[in-house]
Amino acid sequence: MPESATRSRTVPLGDGTLELQWSEVTHRGRRRDINQDAVLAEFPLFVVADGMGGHVGGEIASTSAVTRLRAVVDEGTITPKTIEKALARAVDDIASHPESTDDGTGTTVTGVYLDDNGDEPTWVTLNIGDSRVYLFRDEALAQVTTDHSVVQELIAAGRLSPEEAENHPYGNVITRAVGPSDGVVPDYVRLEIVDGDRFVVCSDGLTKELTDYGILHFLLQHEDPAEAVDAMLEAALENGGRDNVTIIVINAHLTASSTAAD
Repeated sequence: MPESATRSRTVPLGDGTLELQWSEVTHRGRRRDINQDAVLAEFPLFVVADGMGGHVGGEIASTSAVTRLRAVVDEGTITPKTIEKALARAVDDIASHPESTDDGTGTTVTGVYLDDNGDEPTWVTLNIGDSRVYLFRDEALAQVTTDHSVVQELIAAGRLSPEEAENHPYGNVITRAVGPSDGVVPDYVRLEIVDGDRFVVCSDGLTKELTDYGILHFLLQHEDPAEAVDAMLEAALENGGRDNVTIIVINAHLTASSTAAD
């Protein structure tokens, strides 16, 4: 299994700089014939898409979403409006493929981007489906996104505990996806930029095999993003690798300018 590489970027902010490091990995897993996940890790947008439907439908759906979002990165302006236009184009792309027109075809789209278009730069997470964004801050891990799934709705209604949800027969059933006939608007969460923050963006192929505590463990063990994603992937495969696994880890270090510090 090839080792991942860590990339970096220095981002000037009004009162200092943001030093970013990130790495990504995607793997077919141990039980699937093909990898229907797709990943985009190009500053300032970091996205995981987990496709579903038919033998190739899910791969078409996730690739279409990532390709359209990559074009937005290339154009240079990441906003909810440009993201939603890209996803609308992806819906058309998916619908144009005869292999991807059944009702079960679609893809999650989950990620985080740096928004420095306004006066106060922030992180923004986006989510459709049950892939996840986690935030590691102050030595603790928190799930930022909320799963769009039958199981999550049962948990929210108090009809199911998180422990019971882990092995629920409807664990794979999601309630929102980007598909051949669905133009879906993501949920967004805006987060302040804090020195030392780390993000994990992942498909459910990771969270099926690793608990939140397990993800936290590997972040604490590995400061380097490439080492962290490789360690998590290895653990997910050792624990069964029942699904495709895709992981992005992003480190953010904020440095105040000398004038701001004075």
